[in-house]
Amino acid sequence: MKEKGHNCQLSIIVPVYNVERYIRPCMESIFRQGLNDDDYEVIIVNDGTQDRSMEVIQDIISQHNNVTVINQENQSLSVARNNGIAVAKGEYILMPDSDDLLIENSLGVLLEKALESKADLVVADFLEMTDEEIKRLGNVAQKYLKVKEKTGEQLFLEDLNPRQCYVWRTLYRRAFIQDNNLTFIPGVRYQDVPFTHECYLRAGKCLRVSRLLNVYRKGHESATYSFSKKKAHDLITVIAGTWKLRKMEGLSPAVLHKLEDNVFVSFSLLIYFMLYGMKDAKERQEIFQEVHKAIPDLEFSNGKKQRVTWFLYKLSPPMYFALRLFIKTWTPKPNFG
Repeated sequence: MKEKGHNCQLSIIVPVYNVERYIRPCMESIFRQGLNDDDYEVIIVNDGTQDRSMEVIQDIISQHNNVTVINQENQSLSVARNNGIAVAKGEYILMPDSDDLLIENSLGVLLEKALESKADLVVADFLEMTDEEIKRLGNVAQKYLKVKEKTGEQLFLEDLNPRQCYVWRTLYRRAFIQDNNLTFIPGVRYQDVPFTHECYLRAGKCLRVSRLLNVYRKGHESATYSFSKKKAHDLITVIAGTWKLRKMEGLSPAVLHKLEDNVFVSFSLLIYFMLYGMKDAKERQEIFQEVHKAIPDLEFSNGKKQRVTWFLYKLSPPMYFALRLFIKTWTPKPNFG
């Protein structure tokens, strides 16, 4: 038996918290990739789960000698990922969500391309499916493999959708993460957004690969949505973390333009969540005050919509919000997803 981590090509980090219904299919999909157990490791970070998540996969853990379990008090997905990265030994890192799946035999070719190219990032495709669609999922037909080499800037400008900053679709070169001190903001939701933006902006060689890797499980969230001050604080922290990336040296005008556009998407999401998930006017005012305090230099000026929005917001946040409440009755409710 090889020493665990010796000549390790890949570390798969799986945070676990209250996913009893989904964690077993996730783990089974990891071990259906046709990879040799000696060539990769699976790091399960038990983030203080309060259900039977760890029990339902105990047999899988015991059947493989390349699995490491980290037990910690509940500290959030971002801390779990950071702690997994800290002990990872693989040349590359993959971070699937524990309620999603890897498509069978999809990972090997991506890992092969990564190891050959030494790319900082290898970004793949994914499917979005409901629970019922996943139950009917058979063999997934993969398209003809296309690999396009890009710089991090090209990947940022051409491929980064600010509404889909999904960490789990990418293989990350571990040395790239370490050399750039890239971490997830501890304890906040939406932590994928600033992390993904910074990775793209700091990356050198990247590969964009036409290969389906993940099945993103959609539609199993709660039908009701409440937006708390804590969630607002998290989103403001994420907006601030993304906005500060504008201070990186050497960013082109095109990158700065798109970065502002992307932050505007997150800011608009904050307003939407307040519109549909928060009724207390005092709390809304406190959130606006926090935005100003946390990001005093925040400003949007790309295009008419951004300029009008920002003018009304700066003129009077309560008046701007009252206008949005009026418009709300004429627009469909967004999908919080």
